[in-house]
Amino acid sequence: MRKLIVVSGGTKGIGRAVIECFADKGFDVVSCSRNQEDLQQLKEDIEGQFAGVQVYIHKADLSVKEEVLGFVGFINNLNRSVDVLVNNTGVFIPGQIHQEEDGVLEQMINTNLYSAYYLTRGLVKKMKENRSGHIFTICSTASITAYVNGGSYGISKFALLGMNKVLREEMKEFGIKVTSVLPGATLTASWEGVDFPPERFMKPEDVAEAILGAYNMSPRSVMEEVLIRPMEGDI
Repeated sequence: MRKLIVVSGGTKGIGRAVIECFADKGFDVVSCSRNQEDLQQLKEDIEGQFAGVQVYIHKADLSVKEEVLGFVGFINNLNRSVDVLVNNTGVFIPGQIHQEEDGVLEQMINTNLYSAYYLTRGLVKKMKENRSGHIFTICSTASITAYVNGGSYGISKFALLGMNKVLREEMKEFGIKVTSVLPGATLTASWEGVDFPPERFMKPEDVAEAILGAYNMSPRSVMEEVLIRPMEGDI
């Protein structure tokens, strides 16, 4: 049976690049999005491009706990082992802590942190039983570098990295690898409308290839953190 990768928020950007990268290696795919049309297009594109690959899709807003748990149920009902989990769902709203609107922190925490927390908790039980699996969490350079206008996004990403560090320690005894991915500015929808040339950004495909490389390491090694920045530095 083919291996299975779960990628939250997989219709665009880094998530889409990861799906294409692993589908090219023969992985079946599970993904979610808030937009059913985008999901259907993802399924058609991937299954059309990669012969034999199956794509399972589920409409869900992972900023809502109940919908995260619904996605977990959808995955578990497939009765298949999850070989790779990529916690990719996230949102970026620029602003400063002392000026941003009420509710921004809650939105960032729900989307960027709690989605990964509940999705991981929902899938890791079977990984522990199998004593195998690899969990990747898409953090950010904002997880380690504070900057003006980062606001609640920075708070959520610092917390996300902390969660993954704890998870890494917890999963050692079960043989489950845990990797934090810290990309810098990547050319995705989050940066639409900014006044920078495209070549100033990283490509989502480069992040995906780094994730695949970390996955392909032998069972004796784990890449705990993958830090990737644009060639000319942070934006």
